[in-house]
Amino acid sequence: MFQSLFGPSFIFRLIAIVVSLTIHEFAHAWTADILGDKTPKFAGRVTLNPLAHLDPLGLLMVLFAPIGWAKPTPVNAGNFRHPRASMVGVALAGPVSNLLLAIVCIFVMRMAAPQLSSGFMGELLSWILIVNIYLFVFNLIPLPPLDGSRVVDNLLPYRWERYYARLEIYGPFILLILVIIPPVRNGFLFPLLNGTVSAVLSLFGLHSLFF
Repeated sequence: MFQSLFGPSFIFRLIAIVVSLTIHEFAHAWTADILGDKTPKFAGRVTLNPLAHLDPLGLLMVLFAPIGWAKPTPVNAGNFRHPRASMVGVALAGPVSNLLLAIVCIFVMRMAAPQLSSGFMGELLSWILIVNIYLFVFNLIPLPPLDGSRVVDNLLPYRWERYYARLEIYGPFILLILVIIPPVRNGFLFPLLNGTVSAVLSLFGLHSLFF
């Protein structure tokens, strides 16, 4: 049991998740900082040190359960010159950073596909690629507290914003249903995530390395 739990695949997955969550939260913090909000900087979040971003319970959950989280990056929209546009940029920065990291993995794997078909680096890059595509897609779901909800909230006309704000109460419960209840998870979430991964791999000619 323990050999399986702490085997190579588990270690690769752990590294991939730690790297991906760290870059995701750093992207939020760095974007807020350059747009004029120093709140993340004062909180010590404009850093690539994983200890500044990882939540121990959230990390355990994402490793052993179907949901997890990092520490939310504190942002004060009142410090931005253009609050709504800046909040959209900050919210998108996390998922976009995961997309960019996935693209880097794709580029490396495409350049060295024969050598990476097996071995340490190939499996590690595979895990990083899959985790980052998952994070990119999952975080764009427009349900609080995910980044997609912040994007939609700040793009909606003011007259509709108050209606959408009601999701702040119900969004987390809907998200839990989406993630925890097997029929819902297997009928919607997993097909969405796995379908996106399969489409990306096929698009870049990497499908044969995984399937």
